[in-house]
Amino acid sequence: MTKRFALSVAAAMIGVALAGCAGEQGELQEWMEQQKREVKPSVQPLSPPKKFDPQPYSALSGVEPFSTQKLTVALKQEARQPNSMLAAEINRRREPLEAYPLDSMSMVGSVVKQGRQYALLKVDNLLYQVKLGDYLGQNYGKITKITETDIALREIVQDAAGEWIERPGALQLQEKAR
Repeated sequence: MTKRFALSVAAAMIGVALAGCAGEQGELQEWMEQQKREVKPSVQPLSPPKKFDPQPYSALSGVEPFSTQKLTVALKQEARQPNSMLAAEINRRREPLEAYPLDSMSMVGSVVKQGRQYALLKVDNLLYQVKLGDYLGQNYGKITKITETDIALREIVQDAAGEWIERPGALQLQEKAR
C-alpha cells in the first residue's frame, strides 16, 4: 500500500508544479518572439568542391608482392648464402610427397623390410612407402625417425623475423573408425 501512496503523492506534486507554471507561459512566449526578431543568422557560404584529378595506377607493371616469382627470387638469394640451412634443400631434387601439405597426409601403418623401418602414408587415396631420410610436406620436411605409431620429421620454416629455422613435426598413426 505504501508504494501506491507514494505514487499518488508524486502525481499530486507534479500536478501542482504544472499548475504554477501556467501563468508564466504568456511571458515566456513573448520573450521567445522578441529573441526571434533580434537574432540575425550569419551563415558562411560553402566553398565549391575541389576538382578530382585521377592518378594512373602505376603499380600494375610491378611484381605482385605475393607472387611465386618473388618468392622464388628470395629463396634463390637465401640459397646463395654459404651458411644457409636452406641452400642444401633448394639445390636437391624434390620428391613427390613434397607437393602435398602435411595435413593432407595420414600414416596408416608401418612395415619392417630387410631390417629397415618403413611407414605407410595415404595421400589422395594412394598409398606411399617412406623411409628414414625421405622428404615430405611443403616445408622441406625430412623424416628423422619412424616408429610403429608415428613419423618424426624436421621442417625448415621462416620465423616472424624472416629467418629460416628448424621446426620439429610429426605424423601419428591414424586408427580407422569403426
